[in-house]
Amino acid sequence: MFKKIAVGISGGVDSSVAALLLKRANYQVEGVFMRNWDSNYEVGSCSDEKDFDDASFVCRKLDIPLHRVHFIKEYWNDVFTVLLKEYETGLTPNPDILCNRYIKFDSFFEHCRNNLGVDAIATGHYANTSFGPFLENYLETEGVKLLRPVDKHKDQTFFLSQVKQFSLRKCMFPIANLLKSEVRDIARKEGLLPVADKKDSTGICFIGKRRFKDFIDDYIQARKGNFIDIDTGQVVGEHSGIHKWTVGQRCNLANWRHAYFIFKKDLDTNNIYVVSGTSHPALWNNICLSDKPHWINEEPQELNENNVLNCTFRFQHTKPLEPCRIVNNPEGLTIILKNSLRALTEGQFACFYRDDECLGSAKIKHVCHNLVY
Repeated sequence: MFKKIAVGISGGVDSSVAALLLKRANYQVEGVFMRNWDSNYEVGSCSDEKDFDDASFVCRKLDIPLHRVHFIKEYWNDVFTVLLKEYETGLTPNPDILCNRYIKFDSFFEHCRNNLGVDAIATGHYANTSFGPFLENYLETEGVKLLRPVDKHKDQTFFLSQVKQFSLRKCMFPIANLLKSEVRDIARKEGLLPVADKKDSTGICFIGKRRFKDFIDDYIQARKGNFIDIDTGQVVGEHSGIHKWTVGQRCNLANWRHAYFIFKKDLDTNNIYVVSGTSHPALWNNICLSDKPHWINEEPQELNENNVLNCTFRFQHTKPLEPCRIVNNPEGLTIILKNSLRALTEGQFACFYRDDECLGSAKIKHVCHNLVY
């Protein structure tokens, strides 16, 4: 059924081994290297050319063609401009989730289908689906579920929680059943030495070696404001822009013996309210509201029938899954956590799970702060 597969080759070990496994399984494999940022106009540089060299080496070694495609305009319009707008309005966005939804599993997916004539795409994500790593259980009449991989430590389903069903139905995750250590071992044994021990990419690549605060100043006008202690009402410092700070972050204010942490931003006054101590009660909350959710397969039956769903939750991909209840409200979801979490952040995505299935996600638009402590 599926013969010709386009695999996104990033120049890293995961996508390289994904391509290798597809080749071993006798698929006709087409490698595709995506460029999503124009570093010619940015002083912070991507590792773009080095990654392309590594991707080229891997494809030569595996004897598969490598195509280079640009989605610079799409990334700017669908990801980066959204990121800027949300930072300007006091939110903390997640560009990786947006990139997967709009670029890798939309623009890339459509390009490969329309221009390379492939039957499906594949990536090196640590994720799985109910159709299996190689779509071996594919059924035309059923929706596909997004599942967590064997390597729970590397689980990337959080970043895929906004991907559309249409794209996911014809996507393979060849390393779904492998641990990261096994992926590296396979790369070494196959002679893919330039990528076998290559460090995982972290953060936003186009920022380069600059601090995020310096990078974002090139795109958002800085506006000064005060840091205000919520307990005393005292001004304890000055900042140069609310877009540079996120909830729970340490401020490193001079002339104070104790550490201050970001509690909340006030767009009207451009002030940032802070608390003393990393475990201050105001930083811990268990209720938040989201916008309309994106359900990967279908809306859970419990929400349809009883308007209440018991599941698990995370808003950062490295954090443990936490029990929660969610209910529909006119504008989205009300999320009630069993235990309070530190620094729930507006603009981040609330991601929902049931057992090993990633059900989908919704953007957090309001955190219900309890200031009685």
